[in-house]
Amino acid sequence: MSSSQEIEIKFRVEDLGNLSRDLQNAKFRVVTERTHEANTLYDLPDKTLRRRGELLRLRRYGSIWTLTHKSKGKSGPYKVRTELETKIADGEKMNAILHALGYTESFLYEKFRTEWNDGSGHVVVDETPIGNFAEIEGPAEWIDRTAHILSVASGDYITQSYAELFSEWKRENRSNAENMLFSATANCK
Repeated sequence: MSSSQEIEIKFRVEDLGNLSRDLQNAKFRVVTERTHEANTLYDLPDKTLRRRGELLRLRRYGSIWTLTHKSKGKSGPYKVRTELETKIADGEKMNAILHALGYTESFLYEKFRTEWNDGSGHVVVDETPIGNFAEIEGPAEWIDRTAHILSVASGDYITQSYAELFSEWKRENRSNAENMLFSATANCK
């Protein structure tokens, strides 16, 4: 199990091809090719985790399962949270364990993710049902340098979660979709 301080920002991506070229020109290398990712957030019936600003997530990334807990984030120009994460051998059994402990699914979201690395930090490119985003994760100074190289202004930094971005998208599109799934949002674009 690993525990770390996660420091990141998101930004919207208008042109995936241009971003890939910019990353290659900046000496980033693909560490994980485009892979489907399915995420399930859990909470107790009284929304204990949500009220505390915490997250409990079971993720299937390709064939790899991970269970993650994130603490309440700190506000500022970056999203900063303590993250505890461990690989899970059997995601279906972990789901059953969480249900047995009283947790239920609170939000489902999926995306296709490509991971890039330059040896100092990560840039991940997410193709989601509500548009394309990238995340820059690493030390704050490195985030700013990388954003500058990628022509991302600090005013374009996004620190919202995908659940928060999805809520905004639902309001803007007058969608009744409950989860951020390609099948649920296909008719709203």
